[in-house]
Amino acid sequence: MYTGPSEVIRCFLSSLLCMLIMLFFQQITNLFHPSLIIISELLSFILSLGVRLIYRTLRRSALASDRKQNALIIGAGSAGYLMLSEIYRNTKYPYNVVGFLDDYKAKGMILSGKPVLGTIDEVADIARENGVSQIFIAVSSVTPEQKRRIINLCTSTSINTKVMNFSVDNDSQQHVSVEDIRIEDLLNRPSIDLKIEEIASYLIDKTVCVTGAGGSIGSELCRQIVRFKPKKLVMIDINENSLYMLEQEFMRNKRIGKVDSSIEIVSLIVSIREREELFKVLKEYQCDVVYHAAAHKHVPLMETRPSEAILNNILGTKNVIDAAINTGVSRLIMISTDKAVNPTNVMGATKRMTELILQSRETDKKIRMAAVRFGNVLGSNGSVIPIFREQIKQGGPVTVTDKNVQRYFMTIPEAAQLVLQAGYYAKHREIFVLDMGEPVKILDLAEKMIRLAGYKPYQDIEIKEIGLRPGEKMFEELALEIEKCHKTDNNLIFVHESMDVRQEDIDKKVAELAQAAVELDDPAKLKSMLMEAIKDTN
Repeated sequence: MYTGPSEVIRCFLSSLLCMLIMLFFQQITNLFHPSLIIISELLSFILSLGVRLIYRTLRRSALASDRKQNALIIGAGSAGYLMLSEIYRNTKYPYNVVGFLDDYKAKGMILSGKPVLGTIDEVADIARENGVSQIFIAVSSVTPEQKRRIINLCTSTSINTKVMNFSVDNDSQQHVSVEDIRIEDLLNRPSIDLKIEEIASYLIDKTVCVTGAGGSIGSELCRQIVRFKPKKLVMIDINENSLYMLEQEFMRNKRIGKVDSSIEIVSLIVSIREREELFKVLKEYQCDVVYHAAAHKHVPLMETRPSEAILNNILGTKNVIDAAINTGVSRLIMISTDKAVNPTNVMGATKRMTELILQSRETDKKIRMAAVRFGNVLGSNGSVIPIFREQIKQGGPVTVTDKNVQRYFMTIPEAAQLVLQAGYYAKHREIFVLDMGEPVKILDLAEKMIRLAGYKPYQDIEIKEIGLRPGEKMFEELALEIEKCHKTDNNLIFVHESMDVRQEDIDKKVAELAQAAVELDDPAKLKSMLMEAIKDTN
């Protein structure tokens, strides 16, 4: 079944060695004629190979009889050959490969018994003509743009498509695996240029604290931070389950050598509303760097409970900032959002107020503070990707608020990496704005995800428009903000210089909002007060 060049060479060398030994003894004993020995070893070599090849042929024929589904391989190079071999020798792929598609191989060319049927642009027509139910993308030397084009062409057919990956171990054995296409593979994302030495300069051998460590961004920040070997990582969250699971992940990675065993991991159940506890934690652990990622983020939920958003996002963030300043923290990086730009909802308004708190701080302490704004992150808890995925799994309908809504997207690792990079540039209460690339229509995203799952939009899975939720915008305004910013050394990070706002004025507004959040049971009036507090600050 697995006979290849290496097996042929081994058979030949063993037959040759046997023949040389027998010829040596023939010279001593003169029992046989040398030609008889040579012919017998040659026949033995042919017979041993013949048995292997017959077995391989019979095994393939038996497996082929069970292959009822047709498959197509994109790429007729070495990667395509490896994919073909893997399909026919691995029982977990019950497919009959009808041929290859390749832009650089002539139509009709035969590779390992399978023809090149045409170019990649013809994938839809060729797949339909041959009744293809599975496509494998097996291309190794292509640019990200070319790969994205190939994936888009394949997913537009609504045929289940997988991407081949292969690695070579120290024993030169190639291991092939196939993976589902990820939605981020279809988005036009710019490549990330990280300056590792700059990030390392303020993280290596430091005590780093992350608030909201159990959340999507907070947990990824923690994963990225441990790569830079801090002395200690202090993880703060009020959600005990997510924090516990993250701690277990790090303990497991320590045991298998993925995380340096010398890094001390500390998990603390602390709410950012607990002002005295925050002061105590930052002082006790002598934190050098703080990343503040804890916040309520869901727009519709905060519209119905503005008091919760004010107490958690605004008061909680003020507690973190004050604790960092007063306990000797050297660098504080706060996570903000594109919804803080000309906000129309409670969540965005609270995040804008936190930016104003940060920019208004008057201190003679040597602390670098900055906020980092970015848009939606793909796959974060409660985001549109897992919601769409679950709706598709249930057979639909997939719901979009409005067919014209656009959003900026970035992967969780990309966002975390750029936050770390922006942290190096922090000097004096700046707001950093991340370039999120081109905005994506939510409708296009829904259609692509349906096709990725092997269905046809509007035929197999319905897409239903349900209307904008309270506080939602049609378009976010991150691009307009970038136009007002200056470039940093990183092409994806822009800096919005700090505003001249007085600490006394901001603290007064915060105190009024805090009192109203406790005493006032009127969401509409609370929102109105919040919007008035940040008026004319963008």
